[in-house]
Amino acid sequence: MIKENSFQLRNAKLVLPDSVVAGSVQVVDGQIVSIDVGTSTNGYDCQGDYLIPGLVEIHTDHLEGHYSPRPGVRWNPIAAIQAHDAQIASAGITTVLDCLRMGTDETDDYAPGEMLSLANHIRTASTQDRLRAEHYLHLRCEVSSPNVLEDCAQFKDHDNIIIMSLMDHAPGQRQFTDMAVFENHHRKKDGMDEQTYKAFSERRIKNSKIYSDKHRKAIASICKQRGITIASHDDATADHVADAVELGVCIAEFPTTIEAAKAANEGGQKVLMGGPNVVRGHSHSGNVGARDLASLNMLDVLSSDYVPISLLHAPFVLSLQEQLMSLPEAIALVTANPASAINMNDRGSLTTGLRADMVLVRYEDNVPCIKCVWRHGVRVA
Repeated sequence: MIKENSFQLRNAKLVLPDSVVAGSVQVVDGQIVSIDVGTSTNGYDCQGDYLIPGLVEIHTDHLEGHYSPRPGVRWNPIAAIQAHDAQIASAGITTVLDCLRMGTDETDDYAPGEMLSLANHIRTASTQDRLRAEHYLHLRCEVSSPNVLEDCAQFKDHDNIIIMSLMDHAPGQRQFTDMAVFENHHRKKDGMDEQTYKAFSERRIKNSKIYSDKHRKAIASICKQRGITIASHDDATADHVADAVELGVCIAEFPTTIEAAKAANEGGQKVLMGGPNVVRGHSHSGNVGARDLASLNMLDVLSSDYVPISLLHAPFVLSLQEQLMSLPEAIALVTANPASAINMNDRGSLTTGLRADMVLVRYEDNVPCIKCVWRHGVRVA
């Protein structure tokens, strides 16, 4: 096992920004100092496996499942963060933006202040060198919620917020334009009877009409003041995208239609879709497929969303399995492109002078297998 942050790797298939070549990489003090094509007798033998940049994850709510593994159950937050981090790192993710929810409704069982407590524990765990990946925050703001601004205000002293996303999960629009899908989702998930569901749905629609527009504008203003990247969530129409562009949105997360994805691209936004959507071949909500957007050259970034390993699996599906793009182009969707979208230009590419965030991957039987992960030149998985 390589423990130091200065070493050489040889006999690897290097996935460079524009090509895949056999060669070696030298790392000194956590930085890539040279990339050489051809054979070498020095260094760790990668046995012909792929060497790719460390994955950059900018949208995952995976932490919640460790912190609250069952309704009403809370795990020790440091232990939950460490378990989440271990799974993230073992999936090849070296930089992660952990999503925390802002704004609640009656189906949530989180108490006021729990998300802030989790954020504080993430900061503590990072400071104490407990974590393998590098962690930042992504605040998912439910703009139709009456208390979303109160939740956001609790984070005024957190300087590691990279993204704030604008979401509205009210029925009849965006992710849930099909009311039957919304009803099925909540009645199954929350065990509502027909009368309870009807009252809940009506409240959500009413709150969306009252709060969504003013909360979008208020949160966008906060982001501009603090230099935080703004993302929109589940845009479905060109009008949704036009509104987002006017607010300064840079990232279009999970557009639900080709129309919205096309408008986002034309408006200068980066289109983000889910790795699970790619791997499964379709959206779990019945919306547009990520493979369809890839075939139309409308896909810029992938996130693991709710399955960490999908962030590694999806690029190989798009390239080697479906042949929708080259492997360097597919790997960029989970490395260079997300890094660029959040202005972290010191990582995301096998390039001299950048951080040695790297993943050694064996690919057999259409499933990638991670052999080693390095962050800043230190092996973390």
